[in-house]
Parts: sequence; structure tokens; C-alpha cells
Amino acid sequence: MSTTMLRPHSRQRWAGLAVLVLAVTLVAVDATVLSLAIPSISETLRPSGTQLLWIGDAYSFVLAGLLVSMGSLSDRVGRRRLLLTGSAAFGVASLLAAYAPSAGWLILARALLGVAGATIMPATLSLIRTLFPDARERATAIGIWGAAATAGAALGPVVGGVLLEHFWWGSVFLLNIPVLIPLLVLGRWLLPESKDPNPGRWDVLSVLLSLAGVIGVVYAVKEAASHGLLRWDVPPTAVLGAAALTVFVRRQLRLPTPLLDVRLFADRRFTAAVLASLTALIGLSGVVFVMSQYLQLVRGYQPLQAGLAELPAFAGAVAGGLLTARLARRAGVRAALTAGLAAMGVGLGIIGWMHQDSTYLLLAVAFLIVGTAEGVVYTLSADVVLGSAPADKAGAASAVSETAYELGTALGIALVGSVVGSVYAGSLLVPAGAGPDAAARAGESIGGAVEAAGTLPAQVAGPLLASARDSFVQGMNLAALLAAGLLLAASALAWFLLRERGAAAQGRTTEEERDTAGERDTAPERLAA
Repeated sequence: MSTTMLRPHSRQRWAGLAVLVLAVTLVAVDATVLSLAIPSISETLRPSGTQLLWIGDAYSFVLAGLLVSMGSLSDRVGRRRLLLTGSAAFGVASLLAAYAPSAGWLILARALLGVAGATIMPATLSLIRTLFPDARERATAIGIWGAAATAGAALGPVVGGVLLEHFWWGSVFLLNIPVLIPLLVLGRWLLPESKDPNPGRWDVLSVLLSLAGVIGVVYAVKEAASHGLLRWDVPPTAVLGAAALTVFVRRQLRLPTPLLDVRLFADRRFTAAVLASLTALIGLSGVVFVMSQYLQLVRGYQPLQAGLAELPAFAGAVAGGLLTARLARRAGVRAALTAGLAAMGVGLGIIGWMHQDSTYLLLAVAFLIVGTAEGVVYTLSADVVLGSAPADKAGAASAVSETAYELGTALGIALVGSVVGSVYAGSLLVPAGAGPDAAARAGESIGGAVEAAGTLPAQVAGPLLASARDSFVQGMNLAALLAAGLLLAASALAWFLLRERGAAAQGRTTEEERDTAGERDTAPERLAA
């Protein structure tokens, strides 16, 4: 074996999984809990517009930029050690954020939370491989892990809203402390240590290139979605980010012990799983971003009502994650993954035909299909990525899966938002009498149209709102249909990449297959082959 460790007994393994679920839920909640606190933070700390954007983005930017580096570091210093160290740092950064006296302080604290979060996410997934060498048990464990991540992201705004009803904005960060205490205490007892016995040097230049490349690309995508491709900082940031990633890949191919073995992408199973995760998150995040506006600004739902209306998507994602192992055993990884991507495409296609007054039941069905399929795709792709990589490189491989998650989220919001914004601006008809200022605000977004209508006479405001809502729905329909086409194309590509490869595939023998000899093998290595 490439990684020396003690095999915990069955009860301890599942108790250890509960600790890992605490960790991944913590990071997922923190990614979304801040959204409802922004108005209170604006009133108390009085940040500038740029500072407010960085308060929201610093966490996700740093997290995405460091996932690969921290995943590789966990292979070298020990996955349990890095998980517990990162969790302790997460608690310290949470305290700094909760009691931040200024906007700059809060931005720094959010960035530190991103650094700590980057140590937690890949370590949790790679430790699942250590805890569950049996492929059947591991598939179930990853399903629970994926369901916890989805549930945490869904619970973030709900928990944040409850806390803000009774406490100040800093309470959304103090929520982390009660979760961290049992994680740190039980983690040292229940989680085994594992690492690469021959890790090689941790290449600092590769770390910097990875950080600059991922942050550059994510920043450019987000800014292009918000301000357009011609914004002064978008093209140079995108070029620099892409150049940094290109140099990073070339350097990894030359290093004897790379930070990330990019040759893993030569394995079609690995590539198919990463692409599936990326495209699934593009579809889901784009839908959630657009539908939140549709529910509130087109259908007139209150924020809480809109949040409850989106619950079928999150509930479906949790259920999909929990059912993935059983589905993969019965249908096989290839069929389950491609069917999940295709089902997401169908769900998005339903949204592509919705109108302002469509029944909520139809919307709930679409949400449920998209969410359930995403839960299956995300969980199964994580399992395939983990099973395709060598055991001593599990941390770095897990980080690739998590980076695909972060990039998919950013790309989904950017691409879908760009399509909706373009169609909206081209279709909006501003009635005479609105005035140039109101027309300019209305042309920026549907939110601007609602704001502008509040300052206009009823005979002008009514037609303006009707045109704005109709234009937004047109953009939403087109974006949903394009996203559906992307998911269906990804489904076909995954089916092609996971096709059988004859005798070479049948002759492949892995450690997981030997561990499960005598049973019907459910490891991704053989089901996908």
C-alpha cells in the first residue's frame, strides 16, 4: 500500500464520517450565510461599493485559488493534521470576522476564512477514501458527504435570517464556533492519519501560479457578467489568469513530484467526472441566480417566500446525493452519470418554456428534477475522481473536484446572467415620459426597472414594469434552453468518455477491486470502464 494507516473498525468509520460531515457543512454554510447580512454590514461598517463586493467575494476567490495547493499539501503533511489545523484557523478567522471594526478588517477575515476553508474541503473527501477502502461503502459515504454540502449551502441563508432576527450581523460568523468544538475534539480521536509516504517537495512557485490563475479567471468571469466584457480590468485579468494556468500546467509536466499530476486528465474517467461536475454546477448555480430574481421581481414573492419556493431544488439535491450509491450499483456509473446530466437538461428545458403566470407546480417539478439530478452528478463525479487517482494523491484529486465546483458556480452565474442581461437590454421598451435617468436605471436590470418604477406616475410605471418583466422572462427562457443544451451535450460527451475500452479495460486491476473481490464491484474504476 502507498499510504500507511490503521484501518478503523466499522462503527468508528461511520462516526468519523459524521465528523467529516460537520466539517463540510461548516464550509458550505459559510459560503452562503453572509447574503442576508449584507444590508446590516453596509449600515454598520459603511463600506464603499468596491469593498462591499470584496466582502462577498474574498472568501470564494481565495477558496477556489488555494484548493489544489491545499489538497496537495494534505497529501504531504497528513490529511487529518491539515483538516484539524485548518478547522482551528477557521474558528480564529470567524472570530476576527464577527468583531471586525471596519470593512477592510472584514475583507481580510473573509480571505482568511477562504484559506482555512481550502484546507478543509479536499481533506474531508480524501479522508473518506482512507476510512472506506471498500468501494460500496465509499460510494454511500460520498453520497452522505455530498448531501451535507448541499444542505449546508441551502441552510446558510435560512440560519442567517434567524440569527439576524435576534442578533447583530457578526452572529452569522459566531455560528461556526459551536460546530468547530466537537469537530476538533472528535476528529483527533475518530479520524485516522494518512499521507503520501514519498511526497516530494511542495513547489511554492506552482502554488502561486495556481492561485493567480484560478483567481484571475474567476474574477474575470464574475466582472464580465456584472459589467460586461469591455470593462477595463476584465481582458487583462482573463489573459493573465489563463497565462498563469498555462505555465502551471507546463511546470507540472516537468516536475518530478508535481503539485497536481495533470496527467490524471489523460484518464477519460477522471476527465468525464470533472467535466460532469463543472457543467452540473453551471446549470444549477445559473438557475438559482436567475430564478431568485424571477420569483421576487417577476412573480412578486417576498424573500422568505422565494427561498421556500426554491427548496425543492435543494431537497432534491440532498435526496439525489443519498440515492447515488444505490443507483450506481443498479445501473452502473456510466448510465447513472449520463442520465443525471440529461435529467438536468430536461429540468432546465422546462424552465425555458415558463411564463410570468405559469403555475408554481410546474416550477417546483423543474426545481426537483434539476436538484435531484445535480445531487447524483456531483456525488458520483466526486466518487469517480477519488477512485481514478492513486490513494497517495487523493488530496490533490479531491481538490480538482472541488475546484470544478467553485468554477462551475462562478461560470453559471456569469454565463446565465450575461445571456439574461443581454436579452433584457435588447427587448426592454421604455415608455415615453419615463425620463432619461429612469430609463437608464431600468435598462441596467429588472431590479433597476422596479426601482425606477417607484419614482414614476402609475400610467408610466405600469407599462415599464410589464415590459421589464416580459424582457426578463425572455432572457430567462433563452438562458435556460442554452443551459439545457449544454447539459445534454455534456451527457453525450460523458457517455463517450466512459465507454468500454475492450480488453484493456477488462484487464485493469485496482486496489479497490481487490478489496471487493467476490462481490459485484461498484467501484468507479470498473463501472466506468
